[in-house]
Amino acid sequence: MEDEEAEAVLRAVGRQIKVWREAAGMRQAELGTAIGYSEEMVSAVERGRRIPKPDFLDKTDDAVGAGGKVSSMKEDVERARYPKKVRDLAKLEGEAVELGAYANHNMHGLLQTPEYARALFAMRRPAYPEDEIERQVSARMARQSVFERVPLPELTFVLEEVTLRRPIGGRMVLRSQLEHLLVIGTLRHVAIQVMPTDREDHAGMGGSLQLVKLRDGKTLGHSEAQLHSRMISDPREVQILEMRYGMIRAQALTPRESLAFIDKVLGEQA
Repeated sequence: MEDEEAEAVLRAVGRQIKVWREAAGMRQAELGTAIGYSEEMVSAVERGRRIPKPDFLDKTDDAVGAGGKVSSMKEDVERARYPKKVRDLAKLEGEAVELGAYANHNMHGLLQTPEYARALFAMRRPAYPEDEIERQVSARMARQSVFERVPLPELTFVLEEVTLRRPIGGRMVLRSQLEHLLVIGTLRHVAIQVMPTDREDHAGMGGSLQLVKLRDGKTLGHSEAQLHSRMISDPREVQILEMRYGMIRAQALTPRESLAFIDKVLGEQA
C-alpha cells in the first residue's frame, strides 16, 4: 500500500489492538479463535499489514473487553481502506453542488456497477492482487453516495459511444451496466449524454475530464492520464476545461436522445 497516511492509521490501530489483546492476557491465536479469524490475520492486522473489517473490530472489542474503544476506530479504518487519490476526490465530490464529467474509454467511475469496476481493475497492469482489487472497487462504490446526498447536487455526464459497446467484463456485465445507466439517467438531478462516434466536431479530443463546483462557488478540475491523477485549481486552466466541457455537452446527444440511444444499444446485446 503506497499511502503513508493510510499506513500510519493502520499501524496505530494495530498497536491499539495488540495493547488490548495483551491486557486481556490473550495470544494472537486465542484472539483469532474468539473472533473467528486466523492467527495470521490477527498478526497482519496488528502489524498494520491488513485492513480490518468492521466485523473484526467489533468482535475484537467484545473479546478483549475494550468497551467500545476498538470499535470506535472503524471510521478511521474505513477512510484508510481507500487509496489517497480516491479519498481526496471523494471529499471534493462530497462537497460539490455541481459535477460534470466526460469519459472517453470506459464508463465514468460514478456510473459503474461493482461488476464493471471489478473487471476494469482486474485487467490493470501491473496486475493488482485480489485484495487490492476489492479495495479499489469498494472505494469506487463508496464515491457513489454522491447520488443520494442532500441537498442533491446537479450531476452531468458525457460518455463516448464506444463506452456503451466495449464489453468490459463480458456481455452480461455490459448488459447490467447499460441497465444501470438507464436507471441512473432517470434521476431528476442527473443528466447522461452520449457522444456518437460519427460526430465530426469534438471538443473532447484532449481526453477525459471532470469539473467540480463547490459550495463556495469555486470550481476545480480533475484529469487522469496513464500513471497520473491531477487536481486542477488554476483558474485559467479550469476555465479552459469548463469551455471544453460546455462544447462537449453541446455536441453530444441530448439527455433524452441519449437514454433512447443507450436503450437501443442494450437491445443489440440480447
